[in-house]
Amino acid sequence: MPKLSRRSFVGQAVVGAAALGAATRPADAQLVFKAADWKPAEFNRLLKDTSRVKQVFEEIQIGDGRFLNNMKNSLNGLRFGFDIPVDQIKLIGALHGPANMLNFDDYVWQKYRIGEWLKINDPKTSQPAVRNIFYPAKSAPAHGVAEDPNDETSSYQDTGIQTLQSRGVQFLCCHTATEEQSRILIKQYTLTQQPEEIVKDLLSHVHPGVMIVPAMVSAIALLQSEGHCSYVTI
Repeated sequence: MPKLSRRSFVGQAVVGAAALGAATRPADAQLVFKAADWKPAEFNRLLKDTSRVKQVFEEIQIGDGRFLNNMKNSLNGLRFGFDIPVDQIKLIGALHGPANMLNFDDYVWQKYRIGEWLKINDPKTSQPAVRNIFYPAKSAPAHGVAEDPNDETSSYQDTGIQTLQSRGVQFLCCHTATEEQSRILIKQYTLTQQPEEIVKDLLSHVHPGVMIVPAMVSAIALLQSEGHCSYVTI
């Protein structure tokens, strides 16, 4: 057996311990996003949007989705009641807390049993929702045909997130809330995954067009102070 000096023995022991720690240590938590971890340029464009009316809706609780109805009403009131051009209206949905789950697709709702966790039933089954019931459009595409905003079946009366997005609403997803919710789901269902595994899974299934921000409370502060958005909470 070759002889080892004390220095080389200690050095190898340190390396071995470090390797063991790396193999057994859970995935590093990323509770706080740094600038290099997301796309601040995209958010900065939102701040600099020059629309005449910029309105941010902060929502924490899902409830029955009534805040989506308020967004629809604001769009209609601004466009038809105040005669403000569509391209001069920018609404922003700042979702965190449980409402953050509305940013994720059916894969997430089924895999992580979101309806069961948040006590949201699917009206089609009267069972805990395994799909995001707030996302799909409820109206048929107009295909360029002028719609009557008073028609309850028109897109103007549709509160589906998909339709609101088509009308220019920008939805935001909170990274901090996603981190917190990954830990809640682990505890709720005794999951074996590490929090960061679940966070990555969730964030890979946000709806198209949803913007991820580091922390919603911070994003709202900037939207008000620098983006000059009016503020609404339901």
